[in-house]
Amino acid sequence: MSWCTLRQPGTDEIKTRMQPDHLLYNARFPLSNEYDPDWVMANEMGPNALWMSELLVEEMTIRAGMRVLDMGCGRGMSSIFLAREFGARVWANDLWISPDDNWTRFVAAGMANQICPIKAEARQLPYAAGFFEAIFSIDSYHYYGTDDLYLAYILRFLESGGQLGMMIPGLTRPLDLTDVPTHLKKKQASGAVFWNPAECFSFHTPDWWRGHLEKTGLVTVQTCRLVDDGWKLWLQWERAREAAGGGFSAFPSDAETIEADGGAYLGFVLVVAQKR
Repeated sequence: MSWCTLRQPGTDEIKTRMQPDHLLYNARFPLSNEYDPDWVMANEMGPNALWMSELLVEEMTIRAGMRVLDMGCGRGMSSIFLAREFGARVWANDLWISPDDNWTRFVAAGMANQICPIKAEARQLPYAAGFFEAIFSIDSYHYYGTDDLYLAYILRFLESGGQLGMMIPGLTRPLDLTDVPTHLKKKQASGAVFWNPAECFSFHTPDWWRGHLEKTGLVTVQTCRLVDDGWKLWLQWERAREAAGGGFSAFPSDAETIEADGGAYLGFVLVVAQKR
């Protein structure tokens, strides 16, 4: 398997049937397999946003013309996926990525009439009450949504009956934070140490997330579960990044830790809740 030079392809190059022997090919994700792997790596900011989006939309109702808030969209892969595959109108909200940069990507993808790039902090959102029909979040919600008061805030912008969906890294079982397993704290050959307390304290089990959301009485939790073999997807992604030379984010690979863990603690949590 060989990699081409990373590039920012135009709309005619984003959709390219991936070969089954490619490191980013996974039969579980027929829609994601249609995207150019160099484009995916050029715009990655964490475990494959296309895979995560494809899993999440299986549990949500996304329709053509629907107003969707993509919270923490990064470089907009999930936004392009929602617009291209389902015809949604997407507000691509991120704090760290310039809306100018994202707009260039959306125009190149042929999505200029469907996606609006926005730069806004998660607690200072500029939208009208009840404006969105769905809120969608990939690898982002755990950074701000563990706040006991945050759900009530973000639900202001969701219509009654609308869905809040998230795909986030999490734990397969409770973890004693005073005694984190050695393999999670061990320095890897890549130089990375997986367990960063500043971020990993936001990792929780599905049971924790269900309780966190349900205690408010504001939503009905429709789905809250671990992704089957989520750690294997994570590992496949990290190995693909290694082969690509690190992807765009250039963070050191965590493949060693994820493989050593083998799903004992690490995985992905999928949550869909409906506003009452």
